[in-house]
Amino acid sequence: MAAFARVSGSVGLITLQNPPVNALSAAVRQGIVDSVQRALREPKVKCVVICGQNGIFCGGADIREFSGPMSGPPLTPMIHSIEAAAKPMVAAIEGSALGGGLLLALGCHYRIAHSKTRLGFPEVILGLLPAAGGTQLLPRLIGVPAALDLITTGRHVTAAEALQLGMVDQVTDRNIMDVAVKFALSVVGKPLDARRISMQSCPHSPDLDELFERTMQHVRQRARGAVAPVACVQAVRAAATLPYAQGMERETELMATLFTSGQARALQYCFFAQRAVGRWSMPGGARWDTSKPRPVHKTAVIGLGTMGRGIAVTLAQAGFPVIAVENHEKQLMEAKQAISGMLERGAKRRGVTPVLNKITYSRDIQSVANADLVIEAVFEDMALKEKVFQQLSAICKPGALLCTNTSGLNVDHLASQVRNPELVVGMHFFAPAHVMKLLEVVYGPRSSPEALATAMAVGKKIGKVSVAVGNCQGFVGNRMLEHYMEQALFLLEEGATPELVDQALEEFGFAMGVFRVSDLSGLDIGWRIRKGKGLAVPDPTTGQTARVQQGRRYSPVADLICEQGRFGQKTGQGWYQYNTPGSRVGKPDPWVHNFLKDYRAQHGLVARRIDHQEVLERCLYSMINEGFRILEDGIAAGPEDIDVIYVFGYNWPRHRGGPMFYAHMVGLPKVLERLEHYHQAHPDVPSLQPCNLLRKLVANGSPPIQKWKEVMKKINSRL
Repeated sequence: MAAFARVSGSVGLITLQNPPVNALSAAVRQGIVDSVQRALREPKVKCVVICGQNGIFCGGADIREFSGPMSGPPLTPMIHSIEAAAKPMVAAIEGSALGGGLLLALGCHYRIAHSKTRLGFPEVILGLLPAAGGTQLLPRLIGVPAALDLITTGRHVTAAEALQLGMVDQVTDRNIMDVAVKFALSVVGKPLDARRISMQSCPHSPDLDELFERTMQHVRQRARGAVAPVACVQAVRAAATLPYAQGMERETELMATLFTSGQARALQYCFFAQRAVGRWSMPGGARWDTSKPRPVHKTAVIGLGTMGRGIAVTLAQAGFPVIAVENHEKQLMEAKQAISGMLERGAKRRGVTPVLNKITYSRDIQSVANADLVIEAVFEDMALKEKVFQQLSAICKPGALLCTNTSGLNVDHLASQVRNPELVVGMHFFAPAHVMKLLEVVYGPRSSPEALATAMAVGKKIGKVSVAVGNCQGFVGNRMLEHYMEQALFLLEEGATPELVDQALEEFGFAMGVFRVSDLSGLDIGWRIRKGKGLAVPDPTTGQTARVQQGRRYSPVADLICEQGRFGQKTGQGWYQYNTPGSRVGKPDPWVHNFLKDYRAQHGLVARRIDHQEVLERCLYSMINEGFRILEDGIAAGPEDIDVIYVFGYNWPRHRGGPMFYAHMVGLPKVLERLEHYHQAHPDVPSLQPCNLLRKLVANGSPPIQKWKEVMKKINSRL
């Protein structure tokens, strides 16, 4: 709702009241309409201030209303009535003015912002555009180039930047209500036509056609198939080239197309899924709302390689004191220099002071004795990690949480090395750890709910999207990724090239295809992991790595590439060719093409034509199939957990929703049919055999993704 009061004798005060962010629900919109009409009727009211309660102006539309028919007053006439008012309307902006909240402010004649306010139009992140006039008003106020930047990216701006751009008229550190009321009284009686944004033309921009052409090219490249950013450019172009009324018609047309699109559904699903994963539960019944985290005042990181450095930076930036331990002097000095640089660059970007004093460096593991939470980030070797955990068990104070950053080793086995196994969990960060948002928090059968709650709470405090998952080889993300990469290699054996596979995946929306990613991260990393599993080992009789390993088809193509010293960008050669080692620009390599041709001839394989559709179906459906197995095994609590992991940790295109949501959109019967088809063609590839859960979901009528958990519960109750 919205409350009306008269203050300072002649100021009508309209206060939005819809916690937590004063979203523009039907009731709030009705309250605003009623309050504005009342303010205009009352002769004693000379001006109006609109604000939000509890220090927040307005967080935008109520996204929950998007799933059903809209009720209450439409937003567009409400904004127009505010702008057309004969009395000065002043927005007192505090906390945030996002989406519809910013639009409400633009409808007012004046905007006063508190210095800590953030403003923006994030609709593009939900697959939409700032409708009800957002794309038409903002360019008229701040100019086309700045409006294009904000609307197509959805980025938020500070009050200081908003003032510089001309979005607000004044910024204050004082009480926003006192300042806004005083300001409103000062503009009583002044002409308002010049303050009505819809009556203005967009500020002139030279070379307008060139600007839109250049922007559209950049947006298409960045969007990787997402349609909302493209529609935003088209809507702003209408603002720049058409009268306001016609621009509004064009905006409405574009919004109607976006609103019902599959991409908008996917992006809004991601929005809710990101919030849902914080409400975790464990198989034993423990839940996020019944498990209290332990206080964490001091942290420690063991091992200062690439991951350890990033983790230390992340903890320090969040305000945690960090003891950073590296037992080799040279590596310690290198790490100290690298971490300081990362902290300084991060502080410069955020406009704050570097927190260099938050990190204490040491070569002695004994220095972590008083830490409340220790994260082990040493080399991915079980014997080494066992030794570290045994040392930590002897050194750390009782009650200290011991965490491992392993990307797939057995967390429960590490727990067996300590005297308090219930206090051991995995905290799987993704590289670079101070940049990537995802954190897989891994609980084993011995992990206590309190330990999981503590790790999840720390993850939240350091700004990560934390997902609780069960313990198995590879956890969720890497367990699924293995089958994605496996199929890509099989496709090379059957006639594809690295660039064909990558092109199909990049056109789907991935920033980089599987082989480009491999070149970037280093082929030797996967080679070392395969050797550890006993896979990349030559047959003693032939001297060659067999194409059948552990009873299933295996492709040694990547191993053979590594044997040639081709490790990717770091060596200047991998799946692609680079001008120099370390170069980021790869081009197709004739050597790889000839190598694959010779490999096929050696093994009697006949190359065939492989199209993009097969690449997507083989790579993505095998991954999705493993996702269903993970759900069946109880490693992930629901499809949302898997999708959040892939969107935030593996660069799955957000406008596709995540692998499990994509399966839902494609249709489970189709996914099942194509997996059956490919498994029949490749019976020696178990990952292509459809999972029982997938079959049962199809047998249950392929319910919407929100209902999968109900089917999963029914299946588990029968076991």
